[in-house]
Amino acid sequence: MNEESAVDVLVMGAGAVGCYIGGSLAAAGVRVGFVGRPRVIGALDSRGLTLTNIEGIRHHVPPGLIRVYEQVPSGVRPALVLLTVKSGATAEAAAELAAQLPRGTAVLSLQNGISNAEVAAEAAPRLNVLPAMVPYNIAELGPGAFHRGTVGRLAAKDDPVLRRWVAVFERAGVPIDLHADLVPVQWGKLLMNLNNPVNALSGLPLRDELLERGYRRCLAALMDEALDALGKAGIQPAQLAAVPAHKLPGILRLPTPLFRFVAARMLRIDAKARSSMADDLALGRRTEIDALCGEVVRLARKHGGEAPLNARMVELLEAWPQRKERWPAARLVAELGL
Repeated sequence: MNEESAVDVLVMGAGAVGCYIGGSLAAAGVRVGFVGRPRVIGALDSRGLTLTNIEGIRHHVPPGLIRVYEQVPSGVRPALVLLTVKSGATAEAAAELAAQLPRGTAVLSLQNGISNAEVAAEAAPRLNVLPAMVPYNIAELGPGAFHRGTVGRLAAKDDPVLRRWVAVFERAGVPIDLHADLVPVQWGKLLMNLNNPVNALSGLPLRDELLERGYRRCLAALMDEALDALGKAGIQPAQLAAVPAHKLPGILRLPTPLFRFVAARMLRIDAKARSSMADDLALGRRTEIDALCGEVVRLARKHGGEAPLNARMVELLEAWPQRKERWPAARLVAELGL
């Protein structure tokens, strides 16, 4: 292996999640390479990475400590790959990895939704693809600058390869917990992520959006449909908030003064936090709505039901590029018939 391809971790998809987690590992001394779009990797190559978080911690990784690529280089032999591309690019990215990496290379799918690891494994059966979950919000503040605006711990399906990385992730400030069954955790996160399209359409920072009751009513209705589908499927979502998942819709519907009091932990979000879907809309990119609301629709139909509000959110997000207009809370409430 030449020095150029000597990386311990390869980030496949240098976006907000990949740059923050990969950058945190690089700041802790791990040799990290980033594969991404020219816009992002150009900034990394010239500026390095600046990482900040809600706790006030700041790290800067100079350009000389990271390697950037527009595609997976031949000869690279990472011990671990972080798959962080958007859901629509999963199969293509996995196939590119499979064409260059040795059989059995561990690939950690740090992506939204439920099915990305399965899609990647089907496209790259020679690789060891493992599902994972990112609990927190990461925003791109500027070229090479990424900010974690909420709290939480990564989660992944237990595997001997990952056990060797637990201490490394902990030291890097991105701790990871391993689970024998990750499905309840993934669905617990997806329930929370149903706020992504609401936030994206609102045009507001996350905290401001959550303090408007109309938007919370929309989120509660989307969650109700998802919880009904999960119940029919016999899936108990993991508790990722301060209260069990089934109590969240009722709390979201509370009057705002009471919601502020009851949901103080949920509102521990700084002013810089926004959903990645909002960033996608701002940049004119295709969103991951099918990996969120679309998953709810498919689960409901699989078990003889429907999820019309989630289906409508898919339609609204897919139509947004033609309209490009912010949806006030009252308008979204009316659109969903609440």
